[in-house]
Amino acid sequence: MGRIIAFDIGDKRVGIAISDPFNEMALPLETYWRKSTEKDLEYLANIAAEKSAEKIVCGLPYNFDGSESEQTAKTRLFIEKLKETTQIEIVTADERFTTLMARRLLLEADMRREKRKDVIDKIAASYILEGYLNKLKNKGERV
Repeated sequence: MGRIIAFDIGDKRVGIAISDPFNEMALPLETYWRKSTEKDLEYLANIAAEKSAEKIVCGLPYNFDGSESEQTAKTRLFIEKLKETTQIEIVTADERFTTLMARRLLLEADMRREKRKDVIDKIAASYILEGYLNKLKNKGERV
């Protein structure tokens, strides 16, 4: 199986993470600053293809109680458009707490606020991907 790429889709930025060649761990890749839906879709589809990803995992932002929000609906709509832009299989994953965990990590690392903006989303994407990879391993699926 090829690599898996993950997207943490926000209104302003998209965090991107990719698995190592053996799909054992998630590696933060980059933070993409959104421009327009059309350009965003093209960029994300292209980076997934460039990295030879066989699967895309997109985080879905649920409320803490598990219910859906306006942001969940906006993200679902974007994911549907992404499915029309690429032939790569797309799955979703619960992204609750990933940004919170990333923020905590960066605060503990004493990173300046301006710098945190540049890395928080790609770290959140790596948490989304890590959770997905762990779920596959726990199910005993070939990763």
